[in-house]
Amino acid sequence: QVHFVESGGGLVQAGGSLRLSCAASGITFSTNSMGWYRQTSGKQRERVAVIVPGGATNYADSVKGRFTISTDHAKNTVALQMNSLKPEDTAVYYCNTMSFAARDVFWGQGTQVTVSS
Repeated sequence: QVHFVESGGGLVQAGGSLRLSCAASGITFSTNSMGWYRQTSGKQRERVAVIVPGGATNYADSVKGRFTISTDHAKNTVALQMNSLKPEDTAVYYCNTMSFAARDVFWGQGTQVTVSS
């Protein structure tokens, strides 16, 4: 069974930074395209960052230049460094593989990020 555990969220003022981390069991990050996603109440979950096994990354326009996704294959974790945070970044953040996300399965509990103005 695949299980994701996200951590690192919290309350931060606009302009601040947070670093999210995701650990998983039942899956190896080094062979999967991994993504960070976020969801606010009443809205669909959106993908904010992706990293593929070769290391290439892709970001949503809204976070480009502010967020950085990375993986630590030795620890089997994926991180999201978030800088210059804005109130509109407030959401619950989740990690998942792109494949599982497309099938809408194996979501963890996520980690809440709240950015105050």
